[in-house]
Amino acid sequence: MVLKRLTLTLARMAGLLLSITFIAFLLVEFSPLDPVGKYVSSLRGVSDEQVARIAELWGQNLPWWERYLGWLGGVLTGDFGVSHIHRAEVTDILATAVGNSLLLMAMAWVLSAVLGYGLGVLAGATRGSVLDRVVVLVCYVLTSTPTFVVGLVLMLIFAVQLGWAPIGLSQPLGMLSEDVTFGDRLQHALLPAITVAIVGIANVTVHTRQAVGEFMESDVARFARARGMGTWTVVRRHGVRNTLLPAVMLQFTSLATLISGSALAEVVFSYHGLGSVITQAGLDSDVPLLLGGVLIAAVLVFVGNFCADVIAVALEPRVRRSVAAQEDDAAHPAPRGEVAYAPGPQ
Repeated sequence: MVLKRLTLTLARMAGLLLSITFIAFLLVEFSPLDPVGKYVSSLRGVSDEQVARIAELWGQNLPWWERYLGWLGGVLTGDFGVSHIHRAEVTDILATAVGNSLLLMAMAWVLSAVLGYGLGVLAGATRGSVLDRVVVLVCYVLTSTPTFVVGLVLMLIFAVQLGWAPIGLSQPLGMLSEDVTFGDRLQHALLPAITVAIVGIANVTVHTRQAVGEFMESDVARFARARGMGTWTVVRRHGVRNTLLPAVMLQFTSLATLISGSALAEVVFSYHGLGSVITQAGLDSDVPLLLGGVLIAAVLVFVGNFCADVIAVALEPRVRRSVAAQEDDAAHPAPRGEVAYAPGPQ
C-alpha cells in the first residue's frame, strides 16, 4: 500500500519533470534569447560565414523539435551539453553551483525551521497576548519585505559596518578552489543563509501558531490543565508532538520558495550558486546552462515534495488510514444509490 503510493508519486514526478523540460525549452526557443548573436557580439571581425558555422555547430539551424529531442536524449544519459559562454561542461559548472546552493539552502532550511517553529509555539501558546501580536506583526513585515532588501540591509550592517562577515562571494577572493576549506565556505554562506531564513520564517511561524492555538483549545489540553499542568508543560509534553510533524512537512513542501529566495540572495551577495548561475545564463543567452539549471532546480523541488510524502506516510498514522480507506473504496465501490461510510477517528 505504502510502496504503491510512493511509486505512483515518483511516476507523477517523472511526468512533471518531462513536462517542465518541454515547456522550458519552448519558452527559451520563442524568447528573445539569441545565443549566437550574444556570443558573436563579444568578438571582432566575424564574417557571415563564421556566424553560420557557429549556428550549425550549436545546432541552431535545426528545427526546434530536433534540438529538443537531442538535448533531452543527452540529459537522460547525463550529458547536459557545453556552456556557450564558459566553454565548459554544463554538468561541471552545475556541480559546483549546486554544492554551494545546497549548503546555503540547508543552513537556511534549518534556521527557518527552528526559529519559525519556536516563534510559532510562543505565539500559539500565548495567543492574544502582546508577545503573540508582536510575533504576528513581525511575520507580516517579513512576508511583505523582498529578499534582496533584507540581504542588502544585512550586508550593510554585518559586512560593511561591523565587518563580521564577508561582503560576498562563495569563497575568499584570490584563493584557489582546492585551497578553500569547509569553514571558509560556511563563513561565506552564513549571511546569505540568514537572509533566506529570515524571509522564510513567516510561513512556518504562522502555521505553527495556528496549530498550537487550536491544540491549546482542544479537549486534550483542557484535560491536562485540569490535572494541574501549566501551559508550557502541556505544550512541551503534548503540543510539540501534535504540531511538529506538520511543520516539518511544510518545510519540505516550501522548497520552491526556498530556492527562489536563495536565488535572489545569491545575486545580492554575488554568491556562486544555482540561482546566480541561472540568472547569469539567462542574461548571457547561454541556453544549455540555463536549461540545465532550471531542470536541476525542478528536481530539488520535487525531491522536497517527495520527502514530505515519505514522512507523511511513514510517520503519520492518519495518513496511512486515509490511504487505506481510499484504496478500499476503489477496490469495493459502494452500490449505486448508497453512500460509502468512512468512520471518523475514535
